[in-house]
Amino acid sequence: MGLTVYHADLREARADPALLALLGRSSFSAPFDRLDWLTLLADHCLPAAECRIAIARDGDALAALAFCRTREGAAALGTWYSFFVRPLTNAPERAGDLLAAIARSLAPAGTAHLAPMPEAEALALAAAFRAAGWVGVAEPGDTNHFLALEGRTFAQYWGARPGALRETVRRKTARGKVALRIETTFDEADWAAYEAIYAKSWKPGEGSPAFLRAFARAEAEAGALRLGIAEIGGEPVAAQFWTVEGGTAWIHKLAHDEAHRAHSPGTLLTAALFEHVIDRDHVHTVDFGTGNDAYKRDWMEAQRPRYTLRFYRPAAVRHWPALARLATRDVKRRILRPRAGDALVSPQSAG
Repeated sequence: MGLTVYHADLREARADPALLALLGRSSFSAPFDRLDWLTLLADHCLPAAECRIAIARDGDALAALAFCRTREGAAALGTWYSFFVRPLTNAPERAGDLLAAIARSLAPAGTAHLAPMPEAEALALAAAFRAAGWVGVAEPGDTNHFLALEGRTFAQYWGARPGALRETVRRKTARGKVALRIETTFDEADWAAYEAIYAKSWKPGEGSPAFLRAFARAEAEAGALRLGIAEIGGEPVAAQFWTVEGGTAWIHKLAHDEAHRAHSPGTLLTAALFEHVIDRDHVHTVDFGTGNDAYKRDWMEAQRPRYTLRFYRPAAVRHWPALARLATRDVKRRILRPRAGDALVSPQSAG
């Protein structure tokens, strides 16, 4: 049969059982890989007609890369809601050939800008672009804070937190002002409370409330929603939106009403959610998304880079200024040179 490559829109992709399996919910999946997540983004946040999946297959071996067509070229099919974007394959041993075929199929786009991407996938995709005749760079662009539990209980994890954090939770819990609850089903009143709290918080305006609501509802239907709400005197004052999937708890949104900051409802709610996902859901990882916020270090124990890929077709004169800038960059930024032994991870690998 031989290796074939084609581009499909997101609706067409649903008709392919093998692609659905690769981009579906499983015991090792992440929300940001799934076809239903990509479809929601296209419906609510992106120009749907420009959202595509590049697919390479050779027999049962399959690789896929979601992307958006833009005036500048190929861009990541992701938004501020995406912890990462990445290619996926069910045949890691064939990843080099499959991804190079995808890279060749994107040649008419002229440029490719893909971020944020986990390191292994970023370096493997960079090698594939280079093999397909592109020129560019893969370099760290953001930071992901995460917690690897390695079998610990919540009590064991909590005992290793900073003393000031543990004392805050002890004192504010003892006062009994804040009531906490964690919901796993979608309730319109609870979601309205979350939206109201978010509007009163320090956070910027929500990019797409309709997307987030639809995602929360779908996650509840799948049993993955963990919506935490803190109340004082029956009034919601803090809310957090987490999901659990593939052995990982994903922290999507946190918000609290600044008027009640003295009672630390957000901190108490975070501690309660950690206890829930560790001792009840038995996750192996908690992921705090992108962003190098200082407060994340109180809760997390490790960090890893998220990469940005910028690649160009060198034959196009309009790209020469960008290529000249790349050529003068510090060699320490790994221009065009993935490290020996880098390989694409399979979907089973942690994000």
